[in-house]
Amino acid sequence: ELDAQIKGCTQKIGELEVKLEAEHAQHQQVDTAIEQQRLDHTDRTDEFNTVQATFYTLGSEVARVEQTIKHQRERGRQLQDDLEQTASRFSESERLLGDDRIKLRSWEEELATLSPELDSRQQVERASADALLHAEETMHQWQQKWDEFNQHAAEPRQQAEVQQSRLQHLEQALQRLQNRIGQLDEEKGGLSSGSDGVEIESLGEQLADVELRLAEYEGAGEQLVQQVAATRDSSGQLSDQLNEIRSSIQQLRGRQASLEALQQAALDSNNGKVQDWLESQQLHDRPQLLEQLEVDEGWQLAVETVLGDYLQAVCVDDIGPLGSMLGQLEQGQLLLLDGSVSLVDSSPDLLCSRVRGGNHVGAILAGVYCVDDMSAAMQRRPSLADHESIITRDGVWLGPNWLRVTRQSDDQGNVIQRKQELETLAQRLSVDEQRALQLEASLKESRDSLKVLEEKRQAGQRELQQVSRQHAEVSAALSAGQAKIEQITARRERINTEIDESREQFASEQAAMAEARQLLSVAIESMESDTQQREQLLSERDGTRITLDRARQTARHDKDIAHQSAMRHQSLLTQITSMTDSITRTSSQVEQLTERRDSLQLSLTENDSPIEGLQAELEQQLEQRLKVEGQLGEARQAVAEIDAKLREAEQLRAAIEHRAETVRTQLEGERLSNQGLQVQRENVQKQLSEGENLPEQVLEGMPEDATQNAWQISLERVANRIARLGPINLAAIDEYSMQSERKNYLDAQNQDLETALETLEAAIRKIDKETRNRFRETFEQVNSGLQELFPRVFGGGSAYLEMTGDDLLNTGISIMARPPGKKNSTIHLLSGGEKALVAIALVFSIFQLNPAPFCMLDEVDAPLDDANVGRYARMVKEMSEKVQFIYITHNKISMEIADQLMGVTMHEPGVSRLVSVDVDEAVELAAV
Repeated sequence: ELDAQIKGCTQKIGELEVKLEAEHAQHQQVDTAIEQQRLDHTDRTDEFNTVQATFYTLGSEVARVEQTIKHQRERGRQLQDDLEQTASRFSESERLLGDDRIKLRSWEEELATLSPELDSRQQVERASADALLHAEETMHQWQQKWDEFNQHAAEPRQQAEVQQSRLQHLEQALQRLQNRIGQLDEEKGGLSSGSDGVEIESLGEQLADVELRLAEYEGAGEQLVQQVAATRDSSGQLSDQLNEIRSSIQQLRGRQASLEALQQAALDSNNGKVQDWLESQQLHDRPQLLEQLEVDEGWQLAVETVLGDYLQAVCVDDIGPLGSMLGQLEQGQLLLLDGSVSLVDSSPDLLCSRVRGGNHVGAILAGVYCVDDMSAAMQRRPSLADHESIITRDGVWLGPNWLRVTRQSDDQGNVIQRKQELETLAQRLSVDEQRALQLEASLKESRDSLKVLEEKRQAGQRELQQVSRQHAEVSAALSAGQAKIEQITARRERINTEIDESREQFASEQAAMAEARQLLSVAIESMESDTQQREQLLSERDGTRITLDRARQTARHDKDIAHQSAMRHQSLLTQITSMTDSITRTSSQVEQLTERRDSLQLSLTENDSPIEGLQAELEQQLEQRLKVEGQLGEARQAVAEIDAKLREAEQLRAAIEHRAETVRTQLEGERLSNQGLQVQRENVQKQLSEGENLPEQVLEGMPEDATQNAWQISLERVANRIARLGPINLAAIDEYSMQSERKNYLDAQNQDLETALETLEAAIRKIDKETRNRFRETFEQVNSGLQELFPRVFGGGSAYLEMTGDDLLNTGISIMARPPGKKNSTIHLLSGGEKALVAIALVFSIFQLNPAPFCMLDEVDAPLDDANVGRYARMVKEMSEKVQFIYITHNKISMEIADQLMGVTMHEPGVSRLVSVDVDEAVELAAV
């Protein structure tokens, strides 16, 4: 078959090679034609480029000539515009020059007329100035006389005025002294301290009684505090012990659960069929052998090694009746032990002496001796009978001609030791749980006692506060009474002193008043003698003032006229100078405009001549460009024709290359197939030669239904089975044992960690639950208090607290406040005063929940108006029954509700004094 396939493949390869050569020949012909067309295309392209360059050159020349003509025309228009502007400016300059010359002549004539007049007016100004100076000198001499007279006459007048003022002051002082003496006499008669002494004695007795009661309550309070502290310490110790016991119980339960799981895994060998059979025979509640055994310490492994699967055997009273029922057991392993037969040997050398708990193991452990170590076992081994054996403490079991060692992992072995440990754990758990119950009862009693003591202590504190308040009130009243008596006595002494001083001052003021009246009469006589001299001086002043006013008016008038003439003269000089400079500049400008006009006319004449030559050159260049444009079209057409032919040849070559590539691909495929077939044939020949077989012999011995695919699949199946076996690992058993021990250790560690984690999570859940409950209770109480206080503070409206989240441990709290007449959604939309009132309501609701000994408020009423301050003050007054308030304020309304006022005064600069006022005592004192 391979030979036939190779022959057909070789024939097909030959056909494809012939076809490929034909395609190559046709490809060569097309390449030759393409090269020829490319040469023609290059020549035509060169011709086209030459004609195109000539066309572009002529186009550039035409554009240049057109641009030159356009530039010459624009320059001509610009020169014409400049010439017109120059002519206009020349006419305007000539007109301005003529006007300036006319103005200059008129100003020169006016200046010649004004100069003599200015000299005469300046002479008149100097004469009037001399007259004004003489009049001012005369007025100055009179002023000196008048000042001397006033200085002489002012002394009596001042003396009279002083004495008159003194008399008025003395009269007022005498009147005040009389009134003061009368008031002091009345106040002296009103002062009395007769009844105050009796009241002070009564207050002293009350104060002594209150101090005795205060000392008793303080002593009882200290005892209660000590008892509370001792009870609290006892509760803390009981709580610590209870936590330790609970932790120990939790650890024991975790260990018990781990051991029970291992024990269950080690003993759970019975399948469902065996359990069904035991239930059908009513043996499912019978104990297993392991449950009845008690093994001496250290011999558990030895007993477990000998008994093995017998540990899971079911103990029955009699096996005989059950033999006929075994046919009902379809599947599984069953062990039954008959307890009616007792074969227990009490020899101390036998293993059965190490076991207690029934007669079931006597037959199994018969003939098994026990020794401590391997050396003793080897010594006794030669003396063993055929049915006897020896086992060591560490589980090595020897017979006359055999030895058995079992080393199992913790989850498979140590069931006896684990069972005994479970029993020990159960006992310890029972003891610890009983101890925990006792500690819980003791802790509850201690907490109840602590609660009772706390209540007693709080009641004692309240009574102590009441007695302290009463002591403070009595002390304040006693101090106020004593201070009142001292004030009355001191006041009476001060009144007597003031009356004596006032009477002495009254006599002194009367003597001073007589002296002032005498001095006033002397001053009046002197003032009458100076009146005639004053009238004479006033008459002289009037004549001198009239002369001075006339001279001043004349001098001012002459000065104004001379000043105006001088200003006009100076103005004319300035204008003439300025006009002369302007005429000079205008003349120069006229000359420059004349020169520019001539220059522009010459340039305009020269600019018109080149345009005609440029027009002729433009027409010649246009004719040449039209001719070259025709040649350019012909060259472009020739290049396009050659491009079309070249594209057709390229397409034909591409088609030939595609067909040749297809044939080449088929040829390569056939060659690869041929090579594969030859390789297969060589492999077959090699395999046959290696097996020393001939193809004819193999064909004769081959079954008629044999196929290559079926045999290939069978071969692959066998190879896969061999591959799955993998390499042989001689240390696999030891590695498995080591990894099993590591897994058991890690499982035990994981179980302990999971147990501890569950305990911790349970504690966390308990704490979270208690925290949520307490938070919700506190939140509801504060919210209820806020809803009750808010309308009282605002006189209406509503407010409440709202949680921002569902999780009580992480939620925030928003204050929703709606004063009367507002519909805002949050507290942030309120004014400053409204926010302060909301805060007051919230703080007071918290104080209602958990009152503090005292509360300090620092200018809380600052942003409030009088109406809100009144509501705030009433609220503080109500709350003061439960909480002592200390508040700082500048508001009179807030001060009115206070029982005690404390302030700082400064009688002297830099020295401050603290002043305290008992409002009730001050009211009583003011009433007296």
